[in-house]
Amino acid sequence: MRPWILSETNYGFVKDCRYQVAVLPTGATEPHNLHLPYGTDTFQADAIATRACEAAWNRGARVVMLPPIPYGTETNQSHFPLSMNLHPSTLMTIFRDLLGSLTNSGINKLLILNSHGGNEFKPMLRELMNQTPCKLFLCDWFRGISADLQQEIFEDAGDHAGEMETALGLAFFREFVATDENGKLTADDGAVNPTRFDAVNQGWVSISRPWHLLTSNTGSGNPHAATAEKGRQLMEGVVGRLSEFLVELAGSEVDESFPF
Repeated sequence: MRPWILSETNYGFVKDCRYQVAVLPTGATEPHNLHLPYGTDTFQADAIATRACEAAWNRGARVVMLPPIPYGTETNQSHFPLSMNLHPSTLMTIFRDLLGSLTNSGINKLLILNSHGGNEFKPMLRELMNQTPCKLFLCDWFRGISADLQQEIFEDAGDHAGEMETALGLAFFREFVATDENGKLTADDGAVNPTRFDAVNQGWVSISRPWHLLTSNTGSGNPHAATAEKGRQLMEGVVGRLSEFLVELAGSEVDESFPF
């Protein structure tokens, strides 16, 4: 039994454990080019959260990883089969219900570890912050916490099913990564099509991108330079930073001025 993973832990342990922080991994079920599994985002969130919670637990932080949510917002991939969508309003309801369960259990700090770019949770945090006594934190691990590591480790990390996600797949769920008889990834090069608007292409104006027009096989970013060693290197850096935060969060009292 790993007591930092709720799904593996029994009531005999939980009833006497005063957990300080809950971690909720969130992923998606969607295609990732031709080579990565539909569960890529969820597998990544699970792998990172498991290791970060373990490292924090071993330093005395009583953290508990909740079972990952395997569905996310997929409206921009609706043209692809079995891209399983939950609208943001549905996710809001799910989070609100889960927060009730946490506060009923005496847990008043939650870190959402998000692994899917289509899950834009910041507006949800703003809406929920005055509706729950639970203090909410969000980490999109593929953004700020790993931005400098991505530049150091990868030739081009990519946006979706590119080098970074493929490297994590090779390192942590290799059995689900498709290769040919020579061990080469069965993926295209992840090229994307520009829009007709320079402002959108330059990032000055944003849209919700229709993925079937943007990509050929859902990949955005070339995966072929990926290696398992790069994936392990990224994991080590992200877990180190995330576990440090979890230790600090667990040891911080929720008072009137929290988190300041």
